[in-house]
Amino acid sequence: MSTISTENQQGTCFVVMGFGKKTDFETNRVLDLDKSYRYMIKPAVEAAGLKCIRADEIVHSGLIDVPMYEQLLKADVVIADLSTSNKNAFYELGVRHALRPFTTIIIAEDGIKAFPFDINHITIRKYHHLGEDIGFEEVMRFREQLTDAIVKIMQVTPRAMDSPVYTYLTGLTPPEIAAAVQSIVQESVDKSSEEQNRGSNKINTELADTALKSETHSALMAKADEAQKKGDWDTAKTVLSLIYQMMKDEIPKKTDLNPFIIQEDPYILQRLALATYKSKIPDEKTALLDAQKLLNTLNPETSNDSETLGLWGAIHKRLWEITKDKIFLDKAVHSYERGFYIMNDHYNGINYAFLLNVRASQSTVPAQAIADYITARNARREVLIICEQWLKNNPLPDAGKVPESILTGCLKNWYWVKATMGEAYLGLEDEEKAKIVLEDAYKSAPEGWMKTSTEEQLEKLRPLLDDSPLKFIRSDV
Repeated sequence: MSTISTENQQGTCFVVMGFGKKTDFETNRVLDLDKSYRYMIKPAVEAAGLKCIRADEIVHSGLIDVPMYEQLLKADVVIADLSTSNKNAFYELGVRHALRPFTTIIIAEDGIKAFPFDINHITIRKYHHLGEDIGFEEVMRFREQLTDAIVKIMQVTPRAMDSPVYTYLTGLTPPEIAAAVQSIVQESVDKSSEEQNRGSNKINTELADTALKSETHSALMAKADEAQKKGDWDTAKTVLSLIYQMMKDEIPKKTDLNPFIIQEDPYILQRLALATYKSKIPDEKTALLDAQKLLNTLNPETSNDSETLGLWGAIHKRLWEITKDKIFLDKAVHSYERGFYIMNDHYNGINYAFLLNVRASQSTVPAQAIADYITARNARREVLIICEQWLKNNPLPDAGKVPESILTGCLKNWYWVKATMGEAYLGLEDEEKAKIVLEDAYKSAPEGWMKTSTEEQLEKLRPLLDDSPLKFIRSDV
């Protein structure tokens, strides 16, 4: 694998891509783009001797747009990841192609089905994503490929054009930033930012002050991740609330430029809603209702985003358990049903089946109870097919051949698929198969709480099965 000397790493690579988990609406899969960046893109760039920067790693005061456009113009290399057909990534790629005639690399997850006509004739390097994770062999393969691509385009003289703008419109001269004008623009943006931020961040004054001056979006997200791993949902909520408030502070300035701009970041709202309801502050019901209010911004009743639907279902499932208000139960059923038939995934499917059994147990109309009970059984049969196919496509890697962090991630995914199968078999009243599958899952559970969580769910399911509404049919026979 080629490398560039790292003695004088003045070169930079700006990475254009989404953050966090995003839904690819062509395949209905959820991809963790942060893992694409951390495991593959950033290591590949650094191996090529360049400093790697993503928008969430830029320290800025005021509009992020100013340093972003600066990077699109000045960066020695720009990598644009178009996975999940991210609108911002496509737009920023277009800006880069307009500003620079060369050193732009386009990549995408290989599940993407079609590219727009304007770029479908440009070289696009593809990698394979498993969704929540990326296989170790694929990480190493793509790292090497990407590093070699960066090295080659940096070493070729003269550099080959990769921008269709400069390829087809010959004679164009790439623009330069006028330092004086840029200074005035930045000064104006900073002044506006100071005025809007003054007194607005009331969540945690000390943390907000430090973050606005020196913390990047990426650094704050790392703090939220660390708190979440520890189960410190209160701290995670505080940090995510700060990020959300900082983003909202920019909206008035952005809407002055474009009144049709999308004002909310689904990933941040989803994370904040999760931390909010998990924190149970000031009390569990209030926290759940606060999380419900946050998610309402994403139009969950009509959304096709599986993460939004999963959270909406979980919140209303818990609200039902606390209040016994049937409105919450119906909302939870609707959300998991929608997520299941959009995503065709085991998580939404098994929750949908369970809540159908709950609703059947609450129904005073025998026909409706029977319909829900039978639908739950059919959903579990589909879930088993999905799980079996997943296990076939994702065998556990050899423990000695992959880093521990990747192996742990694989084990967690594998466990939940197996546990889901166990619950599905139990729901179909096949105790023997349920026992075999669950014992297999428990042996490989990477964390003890996972087994406890599964057993608690099974204990809730058993009485619902014992009180089967099919007794109404049998009594008539």
